[in-house]
This record gives sequence, structure tokens and C-alpha cells, in this order.
Amino acid sequence: MVSMNCLDTQARAQVIRCLAEGNSIRSTVRITGVAKNTIVNLLLEVAEVCREFQDHTLRNLKCKRLQLDEIWSFVYAKEKNASEAQKANGAGDAWTWTAIDADSKLIVSWLVGNRDSVCATEFVKDVASRLKNRVQITTDGHKPYLIAMESAFGADVDYAMLQKIYGKPLGKEQETRYSPAQCIGIKIDMVTGDPDPGHINTSYVERQNLSMRMSMRRFTRLTNGFSKKVTNHAAAVALYFFHYNFCRVHQTLRVTPAMEAGIADHVFDHEELIAMVDAAAPKAVARGPYKKRAAISN
Repeated sequence: MVSMNCLDTQARAQVIRCLAEGNSIRSTVRITGVAKNTIVNLLLEVAEVCREFQDHTLRNLKCKRLQLDEIWSFVYAKEKNASEAQKANGAGDAWTWTAIDADSKLIVSWLVGNRDSVCATEFVKDVASRLKNRVQITTDGHKPYLIAMESAFGADVDYAMLQKIYGKPLGKEQETRYSPAQCIGIKIDMVTGDPDPGHINTSYVERQNLSMRMSMRRFTRLTNGFSKKVTNHAAAVALYFFHYNFCRVHQTLRVTPAMEAGIADHVFDHEELIAMVDAAAPKAVARGPYKKRAAISN
């Protein structure tokens, strides 16, 4: 296995490319020949740069329509199976809150946490801090959004809730355990402002949820590829959103979401990301001349 000190830019970029394309840690080990701990350490190092870069870059956005949603996953064990001691170390359910621009498909903000009003308020406030103008927002019927929107925007937003009604259609046989329920209707609530009825939907953000499950092994259901540590889970999410916003060309847009939103002028590659990591790394301090420790007298 290859250690971190032996990896050049191309080798590190290959590791990040494998992780960004949905490979698990162990499959990346088999593909690249790089040691498991080296891959995890590189993921954490790169993810920190991805977080800082996007936090700085995704500001003063001229979005017009946003869609917000939250997607479930878990760390180490599901909430019902985790002990109190394990939950204290980050085990249990982990919800990823996302906000997507319906026009540019840019992920404006995300947050990994619980599915409660505290995380909802923190998430929506972060979304509001990144916008330059008044927007229209659509969410599902999750109640904490009501408190969060009032706290972050007040009345300066056009906000609607779209709640899908799921059930079994009449005349259908019993569904199997893993078959999804069928949407049999929707309920729309105009909460604040004057939302345009033609743009009240959550289709783009729900499609983004599918992309997340397809692009991060940690989100794949019914596997043992789930995250074992919450720090690694958050790091994988940060890398994914950088790759999605800046590196991967959107099939419909023909450019990256960041280019469509006007905050980038080219498609980022993973070698460029590694160069950003190297630039952000602290410079090694030259060691002075070695001095023997003075003898200790009695």
C-alpha cells in the first residue's frame, strides 16, 4: 500500500476522483492501491478546503427560486439501534439539509445534523445570508421550516409549502416492504408573500437527493458502506457538493452549476482541487540546528 508521503498530485487526484464518483473507501483502496488510512486522511484534508472555498464563494447569489429539502442517512448505527454512549459520539440518524437553485441547479447551502427546528433555523439562516435579492422558496410540509423561515427572512420572502400525499391506490395489491408508496395527491400552502403557483415544486431538490444516494456510497441503502464516524460523513458530503457544483458538467445545462450561476468561468478538475489543498497547507518550518539537552545536575 502507498502512504501519503509517496503520493503525487495525479495519485491524490485519482483518489478524490474515485470518492467523488461514488466509490467506497475500500473499493478506492483496491482501485488505486493507496492505504485506507491515507485515503481517509486525504478525504478530511480535501473536504476542509472544499468547505472553506464554497463558504467564501457562494455569496451574493442572484437566485430567484430555491427548493429546500432534507435527506436521511445514518452514522455507525440507526437511531433506534444506537446506545446513548454511541449517540454522544455522533452515532444515529444524520439528516443532510440542502438548498438548490431551480434555475442554475447550484447547491446554495447544506447542513448535516438532526431533523429538528434548531438545525432547520441554522440552515435557513445560512441560506438567507448567501442571497442578494428576494427569492421564492418551496419546501415540503416539515413543520420546523415555518419557524426557520420566520426567523431568517421575516416577511421578505415568497414562501410556499408543498406536501405530497402518499398512499396505496384503490384496487392495488399489497406492496412489498421496500417498494415506495405512490403519490396520490399534493397539498399546497401559501405561507408568506406572493409565490408564483407555476414554480411551486420540489422536483429539483428531490432529484438531487437521488444524485446524492447514487454518488456517495455512504448514502446507499441496505449496504454496509455507511459512515462509521460523523466527521468522515460530513467530509464526504462537502467533497460531493464541491464536485457537483464546480467539477461535474450538468447534463441538461452543458456546463457546471457554478458556471451557470456566474460564480465560475471554467470546469474545475481534481488536480486543481489538489493544488488548492497544497496552497492552503501550512508551510513547513525549517528546523534549527540540533542541540543536545543540557545535563540535569543534582
